[in-house]
Amino acid sequence: MIDLKQLRENPEAFKARLSRRGDYDLQSLLDLDQKQRGLETERSQLQARSNEIGKAIGQQIKGGADPKGSEIKALRDEGSQVKNTLNDLEPQERDLKEKIEQFILTIPNLPSDSTPVGENETENVEIKRWGDEYIPATQELLPHWEIGEQLGILNFGRSVKVAQSRFVTLVGSGAALERALIQFMLDRQIEAGYTEVIPPFLVNSASLTATGQLPKFAEDSFKCEDDDLWLTPTAEVPVTNLYRDEILTTDQLPIAHCAYTPCFRREAGSYGRDTRGLIRLHQFNKVELVKFVHPATSAEEHEKLLQDAAAILEALKLPYRVLELCTGDLGFSAAKCYDLEVWLPSAETYREISSCSNFLDFQARRGNIRFKEPGQKGTQFIHTLNGSGLAVGRTMAAILENYQQPDGTVKIPDVLQPYLGRQQL
Repeated sequence: MIDLKQLRENPEAFKARLSRRGDYDLQSLLDLDQKQRGLETERSQLQARSNEIGKAIGQQIKGGADPKGSEIKALRDEGSQVKNTLNDLEPQERDLKEKIEQFILTIPNLPSDSTPVGENETENVEIKRWGDEYIPATQELLPHWEIGEQLGILNFGRSVKVAQSRFVTLVGSGAALERALIQFMLDRQIEAGYTEVIPPFLVNSASLTATGQLPKFAEDSFKCEDDDLWLTPTAEVPVTNLYRDEILTTDQLPIAHCAYTPCFRREAGSYGRDTRGLIRLHQFNKVELVKFVHPATSAEEHEKLLQDAAAILEALKLPYRVLELCTGDLGFSAAKCYDLEVWLPSAETYREISSCSNFLDFQARRGNIRFKEPGQKGTQFIHTLNGSGLAVGRTMAAILENYQQPDGTVKIPDVLQPYLGRQQL
């Protein structure tokens, strides 16, 4: 959530920063804010006058004035008039406050000063490439869904009977590989200092609003119609909201959690893209990294989070690159974001496998997550960060393609062999 006070005090600078992301009507918000603040001032003045009238009536009666006399009657008539006006103003003010709150929820985070300015994904900036020596030499490689179906470890056809398209059933060593990847990722992140949590897989609307999925991305989530519950689109949502409406202390920071969850997304607006394979499913597994940090250290913690996610790809010896997203491709809640993209030989390109974002205090404002410095009055909003560590299905796709052998088998990465007790699929 943007800082309305910051917008009010320096509107031109605020508009200039937000304009790097696109065209947003901030003037309408400022007009609503000015009107609401005017009503608030008028209400406060009327309330003060109502109190003065009540006090004056009491004092005059105490001083001997006739309770039914003309002076007391005039004061009471004025008091009634003031109360009637207050009764009219209060719902108007509540309505304006609600409109302002809903308006603010539709405005994305301001990009950080270091985020590259650009209109779309073509202007993202590649800042690192790793593992070129691990890119398979041959160009005649099968896509992962064909490899998986030939090995009998991926079944898309039967999943359609059970659910619909864009679901998969993992069979035999495919299921074992998925479990091994989840356990391996969790083990590595716990070693890196993250505390594992298993959060609820259903989340309420307040949780989705706090992290920025609602109201903007409602159509991309699955809702339980009879309850105020949604299937979680990512562990970012339940884990971040574990601390909603709390005040932390500086000695608790940083808090770093890793969490495995299944994730559910409608993939609205992606029809016709990645309709085959494991890249864009409605249900997929993911290990998420979430951090709650002091504002002074959030940039440093962001870089650490990126390295923690990249370390999984390096351990698996999967080639990847890092992109710094430009303002036009930045996620709604993010101020700065790095994308990790893994090499997929069948497509001869890199595909996203993790987005590592720094939200600054944007989510904390929406979720009211604060901290208190020792010896200081008041509280500050915390900074939140998260990133996939990693998307499990996409990691499996990358392994199947990069580790496929001429005889149709797939070599298991060395670090996963102890988990599976075998060297190949």
